[in-house]
Amino acid sequence: MTALSAAWQSDFMWSFRRSPLAMISFLVVVLLIFGALFAPLVAPHNPYDPATLNLLNGFTPPMQPSAMTGQTFLLGTDGQGRDMFSTILYGMRVSLFVGFMAVLFAMVLGVSLGLIAGYVGGWIESVIMRIADVQLTFPAILVAMLIFGIAKGFTPVHLRDQMAIWVLILAIGLSDWVQFARVVRGATLVEKNKEYVQAARLIGRRRSAIMMRHILPNVLGPVLVIATISLALAIIAEATLSFLGVGAPPTQPSLGTLIRIGQGFLFSGEWWILLFPGITLLALALSVNLLGDWLRDALNPRLK
Repeated sequence: MTALSAAWQSDFMWSFRRSPLAMISFLVVVLLIFGALFAPLVAPHNPYDPATLNLLNGFTPPMQPSAMTGQTFLLGTDGQGRDMFSTILYGMRVSLFVGFMAVLFAMVLGVSLGLIAGYVGGWIESVIMRIADVQLTFPAILVAMLIFGIAKGFTPVHLRDQMAIWVLILAIGLSDWVQFARVVRGATLVEKNKEYVQAARLIGRRRSAIMMRHILPNVLGPVLVIATISLALAIIAEATLSFLGVGAPPTQPSLGTLIRIGQGFLFSGEWWILLFPGITLLALALSVNLLGDWLRDALNPRLK
């Protein structure tokens, strides 16, 4: 039996095949990520290249020829004549990039602090967990807005547009590390008293080596589940900040920026400018969330 066949017959894949909701969610996520990654190849137009835009195509409804040029667009166009299908694909690239990088940053920070708090203990644990408790008393989106405002204030004016995406990643990541730290700390408190950790201490392994090479691999299961669910929350947080005008810059619009722009045309009859970016954001966040819920159940030994 090959490794691929053995993996396909594993309990994990059996659970996946038995869950139609997980398979549908996985398919939707893969299609959306594929469309975003290969947007230059998939999109009919580059919506951010002024040479490809034609203002005469503005406000063309979906699947209807333009009154001025006769061109037809799958999801219509916005006020600048940009193809909405292409715009959504390019905007989704920004949303996914910010979501993945923010979760990665939050995971690295939270796991590191959780390991230190759980293994070292003492006043270091108290300081880390009290900071986490204080941060939990505030809504994550408010924390992200506060961090974004402070970080943007320290950024030179001429670099703000170029650095806006990275400042956004920093803000969302710093607002989301607490869940990782609390889970890893709890798991570390259990693992550090087990025999294999005590044996590593007896042979003289350093604290950092014990945490990274012995404890960390045994606490990653819950971390992967939290990371999957946090990805959906990070994408929504990015969309919320961009919708409020404090996220992605106009030169790199995300799904949240497109929704904010579309809101201005909703009551004037151009409903598609808001509807399609909103449906895309909903499909992406919901699919990732459902996939995370299935992953949590599949990796929970108590449910087997």
